[in-house]
Amino acid sequence: MTESSAATAPASARFQPSAARSDQRRRAILAVAGDAFRQDGYAATSMSSIAARLGGSKGTLYNYFRSKEELFAAFMEDICSEDVLPLFARLPQAGEDLHDGLIEFGCAFFEFITSEPRTSIYRVVIAEAGRFPELGRIFYESGPQIGELRLGDYFEDLMARGVICQTDRTLIARHFKELCLSGMHQMRLMGVVPELDDAAIRKTVAAGVEAFLRAYAPEA
Repeated sequence: MTESSAATAPASARFQPSAARSDQRRRAILAVAGDAFRQDGYAATSMSSIAARLGGSKGTLYNYFRSKEELFAAFMEDICSEDVLPLFARLPQAGEDLHDGLIEFGCAFFEFITSEPRTSIYRVVIAEAGRFPELGRIFYESGPQIGELRLGDYFEDLMARGVICQTDRTLIARHFKELCLSGMHQMRLMGVVPELDDAAIRKTVAAGVEAFLRAYAPEA
């Protein structure tokens, strides 16, 4: 491409390669930072150590993220945008069997929450939140709160259609999550139990869903 033709090329064509490289670099930073946070914890991870893992300068890292806190927030948002939100598309819709659909969703939710990558992030936040309260807020707003809001929207629709009884949308979302997990998430965090097989997960979730539907059955 000549100098004159480059000058007249559309802006998208002229800047797309640079933007693509920038996005690729940003995602590489998030991947490396995520590994560092999981392995070393939030406090022991520094911008300098992340830059060293990347093989670049700390100045380059600061071009993308102004602080470790901002980097952690971006890491959490990236996880949620890729993994958490598609999960809620699996909730049963109108016309589908609610009991079986909630069990299927509950099993997927259980596997997601108790998987080793998510368990390791929970452990980091729990270990560091006392010293870094902002870390807990970032984690909650990027993950658990999004789940509660999505479930709240879903159950609010079921209430409007008379499928379940009227109640507080946030409370019912939290009850559903806890009944599906039935304490297993806490035990996974403490290393008391290994990852469960499919049969054990389904048995746990099915019992939780049945208790949930009995508790929130529409009033006669």
